[in-house]
Amino acid sequence: MKYPVEEVFRTEGVPEFTFVKPPNYNEIFVDIRNTGKPTIIEGQSGTGKTTVAKKIIEHAFPHGDFGYLSARKASDMANILAIAEGTLQGKWIIDDFHRLDANVQAQIADLVKVAAENFDAAAHPKLVLIGINKVGSELILLVHDIAKRCGIHRIQPADKDISLRMISRGEEKLNVLLEDKESIFAETEGDYWLTQLTCQAICLSHDILETEDSQTRLPYLQDDVRARIIARLEHSYREPVKEFARGKRFRPTNDPYFRLLRLIAAQRSSIADLNELANANPDVRGSINNIKERRITIVLESKPICDRYFYYNPDTKTFAIEDPAFFYYLQHLDWENMRKDCGFRDDPQTFDWDFAISFAGECRVLAKTIADLLEILDCTVFYDQYYEANYLGTAWSQQFKDIFGSKARYVVCLLDSHHAEKIWPTFERECFTPRVEDAAVIPIYLDDTPFIGIPKDIVGIDFKEFDWGNSELVTDKIVYKLEDKLRNS
Repeated sequence: MKYPVEEVFRTEGVPEFTFVKPPNYNEIFVDIRNTGKPTIIEGQSGTGKTTVAKKIIEHAFPHGDFGYLSARKASDMANILAIAEGTLQGKWIIDDFHRLDANVQAQIADLVKVAAENFDAAAHPKLVLIGINKVGSELILLVHDIAKRCGIHRIQPADKDISLRMISRGEEKLNVLLEDKESIFAETEGDYWLTQLTCQAICLSHDILETEDSQTRLPYLQDDVRARIIARLEHSYREPVKEFARGKRFRPTNDPYFRLLRLIAAQRSSIADLNELANANPDVRGSINNIKERRITIVLESKPICDRYFYYNPDTKTFAIEDPAFFYYLQHLDWENMRKDCGFRDDPQTFDWDFAISFAGECRVLAKTIADLLEILDCTVFYDQYYEANYLGTAWSQQFKDIFGSKARYVVCLLDSHHAEKIWPTFERECFTPRVEDAAVIPIYLDDTPFIGIPKDIVGIDFKEFDWGNSELVTDKIVYKLEDKLRNS
């Protein structure tokens, strides 16, 4: 019998011929089979979470009494909400749990807790929740005492023996012999999806489209196989990379999203805690801190193509690339070529912020309005209250010296009598006044108070006697002018 190569080495759906059990398959099996025990399966895409769950259910519940729901499917949301509200019983897989609204997650977490405590299969739905890494720990944060009452599992990668078993099953169906299987394992590191993709690519590179009439030996040429895979993925994934890397509003200097993607592509996991990532990489810490609170969410909400491929939880600061093919593409992407394709300028000096706002406390309302409106335009802004958590335990004096002295591309100073009289604004002026001659200081004049080191004829923005609470006026008179300055710099 002839078998198509795409059915033998499957890169989508559940493999029929090359499925292998992960090392912890039996532990997951008994928790899913236990009708009174909620089960959580976590792990990044491509690790076989859904495949393992479906295989277990196929074996343990052969009569099809288990339903499958995904948070990605709008058509499934009515049933998911009914489960969360306690009006729908039965046995259910809820896939992509991490993509549910936080309130729905909390409702389901409470339901899991009650079901785990009572173990009454008739009174509560049997739930198998599937999501990316940390979905289990996030559930525990929602309901702290459910950990010991439900099964939480992470699919373990295949060891060498399991990987070789998967490959040999495919060889048998296609009547081929893949050479240098240990190098295949070294490339895929036990990732089930990547092993399937690599084996399929090897077959295609040797014109193997279905079962051979006589056994055929297939050499594994790593560079050639990688190139074929990347070329195959290019059409699907280059555009979402560019759209995310360029942010909500493209500017040649606005590259923190690009830096983030490049850093994640250099690590082994497609999932990152952005707090940990920023702390471990001082050279891009400022870039990550600038976008992790609000700006990543704004980009994902404004660009559907990005929301389709990237996941971000602003509460836990968990960023993930859920499609394993997409992550593989990023890992082997020519990033310098991508940088040029995005249109980013090679800047000899990098800045953590586009703007840093210097103001006296009496002007805080105006300062925050300017900062919030600039962020909507995807500008990085140092406004002290945004970053208090990042600087806990450090001295503001040293931070302000660095920020206003060199880390912000432009300093926006709200100049009035209070700025002249107060200690902290005076200290900030001492930090940024040397930058006046470089045209890096943009004054906003709120009254006629003179300042040493800031010439009266320096071109700034006159905002005397205007209504600070009028956001449209602030946008027109200040914010758009600042963005134009940044765009043309």
